[in-house]
Amino acid sequence: MQQIIGRQKEREELVRLYHSGRPEFVVVYGRRRVGKTFLIREHFEGRFAFYHTGLSPAEKDTEGFDLKREQLRSFCTSLQQYGGEWDTYPADWFDAFDCLKDLLEMQSPSERLVVFIDELPWMGLESPGFVTALEHFWNNWGAACANLMLIVCGSAASWMSDNILNSTGGLYGRATFDIHLEPFSLWECERFFQSRNISMDRYDQIQSYMVFGGIPYYLNYLQPNRSLAQNIDSLFFSKTGKLRKEFSKLYKSLFSDSDKYMQIVRTLAAKRDGLTRKEIAEKTGIAYNGRLTKMLKTLVLSDFVVSYIYYGGSAKEVYYKLVDSFSLFYLEFIDNQPNVRENFWTTNLRTPQLNTWRGLAFEDVCMTHIRQIKKALGFSAVESTSSPWRSKEGKAQIDLLFDRADRVVCVCEMKFSSSEFSVDKEYDAELRRKVDRFAEETRCRKSIQLALVTTYGLTRNSYSGQFHSAITMDALFEKEA
Repeated sequence: MQQIIGRQKEREELVRLYHSGRPEFVVVYGRRRVGKTFLIREHFEGRFAFYHTGLSPAEKDTEGFDLKREQLRSFCTSLQQYGGEWDTYPADWFDAFDCLKDLLEMQSPSERLVVFIDELPWMGLESPGFVTALEHFWNNWGAACANLMLIVCGSAASWMSDNILNSTGGLYGRATFDIHLEPFSLWECERFFQSRNISMDRYDQIQSYMVFGGIPYYLNYLQPNRSLAQNIDSLFFSKTGKLRKEFSKLYKSLFSDSDKYMQIVRTLAAKRDGLTRKEIAEKTGIAYNGRLTKMLKTLVLSDFVVSYIYYGGSAKEVYYKLVDSFSLFYLEFIDNQPNVRENFWTTNLRTPQLNTWRGLAFEDVCMTHIRQIKKALGFSAVESTSSPWRSKEGKAQIDLLFDRADRVVCVCEMKFSSSEFSVDKEYDAELRRKVDRFAEETRCRKSIQLALVTTYGLTRNSYSGQFHSAITMDALFEKEA
């Protein structure tokens, strides 16, 4: 068994569900490469009564390739590996799940029957009867089998949501628990690096997060005998780099109309503070209708995009922002740039281009560690909402503020620096204008406090007094309670 890093809450839930003494239908979903399969496989360590992974639809357009037929054949092969004895392949999914039921009924009734079906959405593609057959299996047999623990998993989060979690058909309300597996936090990344004997200080760990976004699959490629810069060059800028072609492979593995999804992602990458659905339609040429709404919902559920409303804005004016660090990095430095040097990263570490990127990427890292920031600032127990704010006249913008129930608005500035951050006269004036504009336009009657999140802290000088509090990058590495 390999060591499972972090995932403590998820593992505790799996233990609880395993010992519940009743039938469980568990749904696991999250971004592709985030470690869903690894978590379930390693947690149960071979204690499966049945384990099957759906076939990738990558070859479904190949001449003579019948995806549904091959899925059924593969399912039958898995049945045989667990002791099933069938001479012919199942005729359809009803037949396939009947075979699974027969296999499970041969097991001891006193033992927990853990059934793990991975990449479930792939099995449902081009198989209109698949979901109905799964419904029949669970409703007519599984739900009455007290020792059954059915775990279904998939990276196509929208499919999982529409067909399982929010089904309006026979699976309505049938899932007993769902696990949304998110990317590693910085705390988990640090534990991961330690387990791999990768020596990296927190300054570089944050930069690695800017590139890989806490995705275990990508972090696995880091070599302990190389610096972070050398690893980035090797993985992205080398002609044989393991992640050089990952972007298109990632989206094609998730979405049947991947070109449109990539078009949306590229458009959002060019506008870091987000776009409305109407603006996305205008810039991409994708029709402004329900289909676009569903695509954006899918990207949100898959942890590539977040949706938000500006502070004081209309609930109808929803903005969408690309937050997947890997996609942002790839589109900034790799996409449509075939002639980039193989040592690009190591030779450009101190250039303005990379410094600008670090500043924006650090803000994204902070946004994924909101709970840690609140704790460090001392108001985690206070009810609050977080959001950005933008002046109606475009004269000022706040990337992150906390509207607190104790009548305080905390305006949060985020600055990535290689040393202590120093406030100069120009930045002091900018802060004053920003706060004044915010107070004037929002007519805020709450106390407004300024907070700073930076790497190595704040240099105390004649201009630093504006900040009510300042926290360092160490706060972002705190373990969640």
